[in-house]
Amino acid sequence: MQNSESNYFKEILESRKDQINKNITGVNNELNQLSSLELNDEGDHAAVNNNSMVESAIVQQQEQELREINVTLGKISTGDYGICEMCEDDIGFQRLKVKPHAIYCIDCREIVEKSK
Repeated sequence: MQNSESNYFKEILESRKDQINKNITGVNNELNQLSSLELNDEGDHAAVNNNSMVESAIVQQQEQELREINVTLGKISTGDYGICEMCEDDIGFQRLKVKPHAIYCIDCREIVEKSK
C-alpha cells in the first residue's frame, strides 16, 4: 500500500476514533444523569433501566470498534496495514473505504462469518 493511501486511512481512523470517544463520553454522562434522577413510579424505573441497557450495549459495541481501530492504527505504523489476517493477500481499497479497520478481505470475511 502506498504511503498516501495509508495516510488517507489513518486520517479516517483517527477521526472515527475521536468521534467514538466523544460518543462514549456523552453516553456515560447520560447514564450518570439517569442514575441521579428521582424516580416516582415503576414506569419511570422501567424506562430508565431500558434506556440504560440500550446505552450500555451501544457503548460496548463502540468500545469494540475502538479496540479494532487502535489495532489497525498500530498496523499502519508498522506497515502491515491492508493485509488480510487469514490469507495474507491485500485487502481491496474499496473494502477498506467501507471499513477502514477491516482485518479480512471479502472472501475470508465470508468464510469467517459462515463458520460462526
